[in-house]
Parts: sequence; C-alpha cells; structure tokens
Amino acid sequence: MGQLGLGRQFGRLAPQLDGAFRADGVFAHDRLRFVDFVDDVEELLEDVAWQEWGDKEAVDDFDEYMLRHYSG
Repeated sequence: MGQLGLGRQFGRLAPQLDGAFRADGVFAHDRLRFVDFVDDVEELLEDVAWQEWGDKEAVDDFDEYMLRHYSG
C-alpha cells in the first residue's frame, strides 16, 4: 500500500484484518472462512479507493489492479 501512496490508510485497515492470520503468518482457517476474508478485503479496498479518489470508476479500476497485481 505504501508503494501505491496509500500507506496512511494501512493504520486504519490493519485492525480490521487482525485475527485473520496466526502469529506465524499463516491464514487462520479455523477462525474465518477464506472466502469471507476475501470479501472483507475487497470491501476494505473499495473503501480506500473511494476515500482516495471519490469516483466509482476509480474504485472499479483499483479492484482490478489489486486482483491482477496480487494474483500473479
């Protein structure tokens, strides 16, 4: 997020992701279904994009960028 200029948003998002990963960094499947986690992250990213750019097209483009960037 820092590389995208969105580092100031991380402090707000980090607590919302708390509990999704164990101390060793592995996703905590016993606490949360992965599909629910992905849905939550998508909503968080949409909120960030809306706050930063304030238009629906930017939000949609941001979602697509993030999916392409992190899915390889």
